[in-house]
Amino acid sequence: MTIPEVAQSCWVGNDEGELLVGVLPVSSIVARYGTPVFIYDREIVERKVGALRDVLPPRFSISYSVKANPNPVFLRFFLDQGCGLEIASAGEFHLAESVGCPPEKVVFAGPGKTEDELEFVIRRGIGEIHAESQLELQRINAIAQKVGTPTRVAIRVNPDETGQGGAMRMGGKSAPFGIDEENLLSVLDQFVNYPWVEFCGVHLFVGTQILDAGTLLAQYTKGIEVARNAASHMNLPLQTLDFGGGLGIPYFPGEPALELKQLRQGLQQLIVGVANESCFAHTKFMVEPGRFLVGECGIYVARVNDIKISRGKKYLILDGGMNHHLAASGNLGQVIKRSFPMAILNKLDVELTETVDIVGPLCTPLDTLGRSVTIPAPEVGDLIGIFQSGAYARSASPLGFLSHSTPPEVWVQEGQDFLIRTRGSRESHLADTCAIGIGQNVFSG
Repeated sequence: MTIPEVAQSCWVGNDEGELLVGVLPVSSIVARYGTPVFIYDREIVERKVGALRDVLPPRFSISYSVKANPNPVFLRFFLDQGCGLEIASAGEFHLAESVGCPPEKVVFAGPGKTEDELEFVIRRGIGEIHAESQLELQRINAIAQKVGTPTRVAIRVNPDETGQGGAMRMGGKSAPFGIDEENLLSVLDQFVNYPWVEFCGVHLFVGTQILDAGTLLAQYTKGIEVARNAASHMNLPLQTLDFGGGLGIPYFPGEPALELKQLRQGLQQLIVGVANESCFAHTKFMVEPGRFLVGECGIYVARVNDIKISRGKKYLILDGGMNHHLAASGNLGQVIKRSFPMAILNKLDVELTETVDIVGPLCTPLDTLGRSVTIPAPEVGDLIGIFQSGAYARSASPLGFLSHSTPPEVWVQEGQDFLIRTRGSRESHLADTCAIGIGQNVFSG
């Protein structure tokens, strides 16, 4: 089978050499919904949630990071699994509300919250706001007083260099995220001036896409240190310690999967180490993963529309490109552009004989999805699949660029496929409403 190595733990093919989504051949799904299309396998998400729950000590809760994939069906799934939601905008709060999430199960982080956004979520009784500046604290207090609603606030901390790592560092250096650790105590001193704000804890987030358990454990240890200092300074027990996200998945050859057994053992030791500290006696420890939970469940499927040779190099031209999947093009933060795992989904049992570039239909050289990819001999009409596409794919892409149609999303569970976002010429609230309704049907009974 020519399923890329990093995707083999989640995906299989049938005897005819075609990818299966659950028990459904991928060709049967695209026959109904066309290409390009995003397809998600619920069983994979269930396995990831179960694996994470097995890793985390009982005192840990999970809040799904909505930004990873905001489709309402994903949000409803995680609510049904007992998770909370972590948001980064008022729009994401609206999505959470629309699928029935209680406001107290929502936490709100992000460096640029506007006054309108803050008032919107405070009026609805949001569970926690994670403040990222002293000005934001002032705004929260003023708005909470205006609407007469005391509001729980944790401080998002940009820590020092201890325990740094991950593919995208967000702490330990100058950054727009959070309050620098060296300024934390002076900011905590200001809470006496904010009677409508209740200090509840600390949020530490220093990186993302971390594949090394030791790095994660070092960051969690750092979080304990920062939280202990904050609780001591405030002379208050800590209600919340949010370790952020950061858990990664492999994308490229040679990248290992996160060692969950090592992480589990380290977290157990960490909890034992703080068991007798009064400041953590009733603390809710929290993680807010996104990519780890949903990244591997999704595949982007596009059809080969043309094959051409230019000065000795062969190009496969697909009917979808970076407008649907910016990350796969390498234009979403990659310094060195490497190809996402991909395959010809209808030729998994055919020998790899050709090296090609795989491009989309857009009028820009940036629209390259695969560089020097080795595949079976291609034909027009073949289905190209890009794996690891459940997170930061469709929603992180310039869908309006060149006004191509937007790709639908399909959810597969128990041998059935469900359309959870329609194909359209533009994004609309109507599509979201349609998805929410279908999601309710999917999860009923």
